[in-house]
Amino acid sequence: MMSFDPLWKTMQRRGITTYALIEKHGFSRGTLDKLKHNRNVTLETVEKLCVILDCKVEDIVVYIADPDR
Repeated sequence: MMSFDPLWKTMQRRGITTYALIEKHGFSRGTLDKLKHNRNVTLETVEKLCVILDCKVEDIVVYIADPDR
């Protein structure tokens, strides 16, 4: 499973709010909802977040192994 938990910590450190992602950077509320609920987003979305936050992919998303697999 992919988890976007690191994203929220990185946003806080960088002083970027979800409001700024919507209003300044053109993210949709639907995309933010997907991120909040660890649903699939495109690599383009991850890339945009890396550029906006000036960070690496691992500062946005982490893989969590499923113990049942």
